[in-house]
Amino acid sequence: MSKFEQLGIGAEWCAILRANGIGQPTPIQERAIPVLLSGRDVIARAQTGTGKTLAFLLPILQRLNPEAEGVQALIMTPTRELALQITSEVNKLLVHQDRSSVLCVYGGQDVERQLRKLQGNISIIVATPGRLLDHLRRGTVQLSSVSMFVLDEADQMLHIGFLNEVEDIIRQLPAHRQTMLFSATMPESVRRLASRYMREPVSVQVEDRQITVKEIRQSVVETTDRGKLAALRQLIDQYRPYLAIVFCRTKRRVSKLNAELQQYGYATDELHGDLSQAKREQVMERFREAKLQLLIATDVAARGLDVEGVTHVFNYDIPPDTESYIHRIGRTGRAGGQGVAVTLVTPKDRAALLAIERGVRMPIRRTSLDAAERQEGRNAGRSDRKPQAGGQEDRERPVSKGRLRSGRQRKDPGAGGAKAARSDGHPGKRAKADTGLSRSRKPGSSRTEARGGAGGRPRTAGKRGRR
Repeated sequence: MSKFEQLGIGAEWCAILRANGIGQPTPIQERAIPVLLSGRDVIARAQTGTGKTLAFLLPILQRLNPEAEGVQALIMTPTRELALQITSEVNKLLVHQDRSSVLCVYGGQDVERQLRKLQGNISIIVATPGRLLDHLRRGTVQLSSVSMFVLDEADQMLHIGFLNEVEDIIRQLPAHRQTMLFSATMPESVRRLASRYMREPVSVQVEDRQITVKEIRQSVVETTDRGKLAALRQLIDQYRPYLAIVFCRTKRRVSKLNAELQQYGYATDELHGDLSQAKREQVMERFREAKLQLLIATDVAARGLDVEGVTHVFNYDIPPDTESYIHRIGRTGRAGGQGVAVTLVTPKDRAALLAIERGVRMPIRRTSLDAAERQEGRNAGRSDRKPQAGGQEDRERPVSKGRLRSGRQRKDPGAGGAKAARSDGHPGKRAKADTGLSRSRKPGSSRTEARGGAGGRPRTAGKRGRR
């Protein structure tokens, strides 16, 4: 009997999980699934990236009645990207089911298309608050049959101002229902919401004394506003990430940084609220397929994203508070994998940094660019003297697609295999060797190079030259 079966998950679902490479439940799944299968309300708090999505999806799918008509489960998320992500996970689990279906309802999509889909028998709706309210006002969605309600990323939902919309939707749900509230943090606003709309909820908490995930190596690099871009470029060239997310404070700064990095030949694109939905989906598809290496994003746009292979997070602008910091760095080191999170801090950011350290209950290691570079140089020297087992073929293995998040991730992304970013010890003089990101070879060259460090994604020369 598998561990999931011991938790009460049926053999049919366990087989689907195994087919997707998932055999062992995470701690939050072990604690939440049995309680949710019993029908109790649950407040679940766990660090981001610990498997919360499957913790509520598996009980919902097992408790669905395929013969029943109407919407049986409603899952609300703060962003379109997270809604699409959860919908994708549901579809993978329903791959052999033809009597249950899921619909993603979010803004930016054609309303008529959503209306046509709503005419069918939809068992699960995954939605953002704004578009769902629009359908409720039109009378095109009926929630009277909902028996299971999930509020995912509840802290962020309220943090970005969706409290009124969430309460309007909850009031239209049946009084007799199961409510599941999942959150990485538990601010007072979330506690008040739970006290108003949940019935004797069971509290499920998986949290170490250290708030952030242990597998994320966190550091701070001190710089200046004028030197931020150069510092970021140097960090990218040193770490040579497989996939990385770079966070900025505003949409304007995202667009500006994206344009600057593209001028230097980096494979980047931007993600923020001013993009059309079609553009946002296009950007995320390219990022998931590793056609982009760096995603420059705002907090709101990237909230809750779960992209396999994200090895690094760079905070170009310091997060405004502890909650934002936890959610930002939680895009890497997911489900037991390892990751690196680097925050660029200017003198004016020191008070904010101290507040974040108090919030995560740990000091964040300070490092200088020179020290980081010397460490990378030592790693590169060891790599040059003794190649890693498996060689280039192992490093060129692409990210797997079409699988559920299994928690398996590439080896430690912060070290090993990276070449030194300087050739002769003079600061500012670049090595002639390719650093993996900063410049590509002459256009037209067909030579493919394997990049080291975090997964070593191969790069075909000529595709990332200056634009």
